[in-house]
Amino acid sequence: METVFVYKDEVSHRFWRITRSGLSYIVMYGKEGSVGMVKTKTFETEEDCDNEVKRLIQLKLKKGYQPASSVGLMIKETTLTEELFWELLEKARTTGDDPEDGLEWLVNYLSTKSIKDIVNFDYHFHEYYMKSYTSDLWAAAYIIMGGCSDDCFDYFRAWLLFQGKKVYESAIENPESLIPYLKKLGEQGEVPQLEEILFAACEAYEKKTGNDDEDYLAIYEKLTKDPFIQLELDLDWDEENEESLKAMFPGLWELYGESPLE
Repeated sequence: METVFVYKDEVSHRFWRITRSGLSYIVMYGKEGSVGMVKTKTFETEEDCDNEVKRLIQLKLKKGYQPASSVGLMIKETTLTEELFWELLEKARTTGDDPEDGLEWLVNYLSTKSIKDIVNFDYHFHEYYMKSYTSDLWAAAYIIMGGCSDDCFDYFRAWLLFQGKKVYESAIENPESLIPYLKKLGEQGEVPQLEEILFAACEAYEKKTGNDDEDYLAIYEKLTKDPFIQLELDLDWDEENEESLKAMFPGLWELYGESPLE
């Protein structure tokens, strides 16, 4: 159930939208034409949730809010487009002397944006992150680091996204395209893993609101309908069969088969 109201007078044009689903509701509100703010609340029973939604609706009516006639023109869904997502990763990657500096900049930047923008950044990240969950890329990571657990592969894919759209797309098509970047890491004594970026949006939310990660995950799921479900993956390679790995990626094997980054 969704209800949308607007309020207009000589100095103020505002919207208010409430959406109820199951045991919870989410409210979005702000100036007309803006992204607005977000609040959510969960109840023990659907009846309690219904009663609170009805109470809030009646309260808005008493304050002079009226049913909206054009929701699309009134509420700007987000300013954080897919193009801006990649631009932010590029800015973060090139900021400071190491990834920590870039991630600090990214968290601070996102914390100044609306909650919907923070969520939308995370949604774009998650979409591309899931697309990188491939058997070939896992085999490549296994060769590069001399082994690769589930968590290790998660952090490897996070590092890959941080390298930018061009590097990411090339690696999905051919993991050996990463060799120049891996050589640079090796010279620096680093490994291709970046766990911290997985939590950048959540940290930005906490910095902005003071609320914890559970609140963020609840809002993320309500806004995106994305429950962060881990995909299942059937590997088409055997870690015990070195010859098959060597045949898959001979360039990577030549560099890291006997001397992995670790």
